[in-house]
Amino acid sequence: MTYPTPTDIDAAAARIAGRVRLTPILQVEGAALGLPHPVTLKLEHTQVTGSFKVRGAFNTMLSSDVSTAGVVAASGGNHGAAVAHAASTLGHRAKIFVPKLIAKEEKLARMRDFGGEVILTEGSVADCMAEYAAHAEKTGALSVHPYDTFPTLAGQGTVAREIEAQMARTDLNGLDTILVSTGGGGLIGGVAAWFRDRVRVVSVETQDTNTLERSFREGPEFSASPSGIAASSLGGPRLGVMSWEVIRDHVDQAVLVEDAAVFEAARRLWDGTRLIGEPGAAVALAALTSGAYVPEPGERVCVLLCGGNAAPDWFLA
Repeated sequence: MTYPTPTDIDAAAARIAGRVRLTPILQVEGAALGLPHPVTLKLEHTQVTGSFKVRGAFNTMLSSDVSTAGVVAASGGNHGAAVAHAASTLGHRAKIFVPKLIAKEEKLARMRDFGGEVILTEGSVADCMAEYAAHAEKTGALSVHPYDTFPTLAGQGTVAREIEAQMARTDLNGLDTILVSTGGGGLIGGVAAWFRDRVRVVSVETQDTNTLERSFREGPEFSASPSGIAASSLGGPRLGVMSWEVIRDHVDQAVLVEDAAVFEAARRLWDGTRLIGEPGAAVALAALTSGAYVPEPGERVCVLLCGGNAAPDWFLA
């Protein structure tokens, strides 16, 4: 199986241009986050639907034929909001299957507000994925997979393309390491497909959503049962097949953090920058604030804040 090249990601960036935001980066002094070193934040949580997912959603629809049956997706929230927005923008209907066990009301509201029809499913995340796939096969609706197709990975890779261009224009003059929260592997797969071996790509997960870390240890042939604070955004039952191929080839390290560290990272982010990300975004930052990842002296590090679709006070609980 062949995953996207930087050339494919260039093409995706041209295809979705004008439909997604060029989200900013922010260089933050270490003291603001309780760190001994500065860090650059990529504020992808300010994207048009509140997460990076809209990149892959638009790229998938713009590179595919969509029938009158519209599009269908399975999601814990961010992917569903992105698919709903892209579909309504392009004049298509969108149906989103959501596992009831990880559904969050604020994310359900986002999907509906962007024009999606939400269907709550019983059982596991894997059961939800099966229901959504069956609907696509039965109706002919375009399946917009959250993390395991070529156009999804190419679309998500455009955020890495942006980061590299933005970092090159800073006084840091480049990037050594990027920390990425991982769920099903679409985001980190796209990031790794762009950077290849030019930048160190580090996956960050919680102990209860450790799909990538476990895949490195055991291989990807298992079905996980994610739980905890980040499950609604990072709770893929397993890595995608194509995602795993690029991760295996180009992701350098997988680190894990506790849920408590995610709350602490979000508090520090708020206290130091007045920014609020969702739990999935705080996971990547928690690698630094918890000490799970310790940069070398002078290492130029970027943390990708992947989403912001959560209640604004979630980390105060």
